[in-house]
Amino acid sequence: MAHPPTTGAAGSPAAGALSGRRPAWREGIERARAAATTEPGRLRLIGAVLAALVVAFGAVTAWQVSDRRTAADAVAEHSQPLSAAAADIYRSLADADTTAASAFLAGGQEPAAVRRRYEADIDRAAKLLVRAAATTDGSATAREEIRRINELLPVYTGLIESARANNRQGLPLGGAYLRYANDTMRGRLLPAAGRLYQAETARLGEDYGEAKSWPWAAIGTGAVALAALGWAQRRDFLRTNRVFNRGLLASTAASAVALLWLVVGHGLARAGLDDSDRHGAQSLHVLNEARIDSLRARGDENLTLVARGAVVVDKGEDKGKDAYEVSYAERMADLLGEPGAGSGAGAGADRAAAGSLLARARDLADDAEGRAPVDEAVTRLREWQERHKAARAADDAGNYKDARARVIGGEGSTGESFDRVDKLLAKALAHEQREFARAADDGRGALTGLAVGAGVLAALGAVAALLGMGRRLAEYR
Repeated sequence: MAHPPTTGAAGSPAAGALSGRRPAWREGIERARAAATTEPGRLRLIGAVLAALVVAFGAVTAWQVSDRRTAADAVAEHSQPLSAAAADIYRSLADADTTAASAFLAGGQEPAAVRRRYEADIDRAAKLLVRAAATTDGSATAREEIRRINELLPVYTGLIESARANNRQGLPLGGAYLRYANDTMRGRLLPAAGRLYQAETARLGEDYGEAKSWPWAAIGTGAVALAALGWAQRRDFLRTNRVFNRGLLASTAASAVALLWLVVGHGLARAGLDDSDRHGAQSLHVLNEARIDSLRARGDENLTLVARGAVVVDKGEDKGKDAYEVSYAERMADLLGEPGAGSGAGAGADRAAAGSLLARARDLADDAEGRAPVDEAVTRLREWQERHKAARAADDAGNYKDARARVIGGEGSTGESFDRVDKLLAKALAHEQREFARAADDGRGALTGLAVGAGVLAALGAVAALLGMGRRLAEYR
């Protein structure tokens, strides 16, 4: 007797039929492969690849241009202003220290104008610290230095008030408090402010690097898209003997315009940012150093009279010499160059020596308006040096009263020369700040609309490529 076939899961006819079926994804691949062996299938594939390449070009361009525009905006609106604010914090602290020494030299009844200047410096530094703390982001070093300055500033002002109180009573202890305050400023506060400035300046350099870096991924993708479009048109010509495919030609034109816009626009942006860096940011950096050195030289000059030889260099070739007088000479050498050093290129007798801060500032200035205050500052520094020699000669001869008058007096004093130098350097800084803003705005302005424009051109190019291949497909229907 015949038995019916078994109906077990593994051996049933239904199971056998099911086990013989191919997965849907494999069937799809095989259908696509079969379609690609026909000309219509090849045309569809080519059209899809061309559209994808053009869209990818637009997307990568929009992404990279947006990143560079963001970095350029950061240069102009964030990192450079923060770097300038950090320099201003340093300058305000140095000026406060210099002014405090001038007030001390004036005796118990310090001039009201000098006191107001000291208080304005401290108030400005405090406000700038608050602003820097609110706007500094991503830099642990900057935040730590701001915290340290905020902790030390009350200590410094307390020492100054103690020096002032003792000086009013004619007590010698006032000079010791002033020297201790100066040590706190120069040994702790100003180094912290300097590190803050370095951190913000480093951030500025990073933003410049990001803004100026070439968008190689976008340029490469654009070149590949154009090459593919050229190949497709050549293939079309060889197979149909038709010179033009309007759709592919339009897609090629849109991609070429986008690529040219990208290269030219970024080149102009890079040139503007380079200009803002060299003749703006770098010039500001050098001028800030020069202004700070002039402040420190003025402070050294005042403290030489306050200390009366009580603070000397304890090692090196200057061992035994007045420490403040040695520091004054070093600051002047930084500003003007070593005595007897050669002048800068094309310089006359009144020019600073090559490599000095003021020689570098003059070289970085790109117009007469920027060079004029630097040249005048050099003249006034030479005048300051001559007046300083006269003051030191009077002090060395035992005529302290005359020496003090030559330092903190009115007309003909070293204080008058310092004030002129400070105003001239401030004028040069203001000019270079305007030059920086102009060049930075020109640089980032060259990127305006590029990201959106590249996206629109890429969309048009992709549609044109599909339409161009669609015209060829229509011939097979």
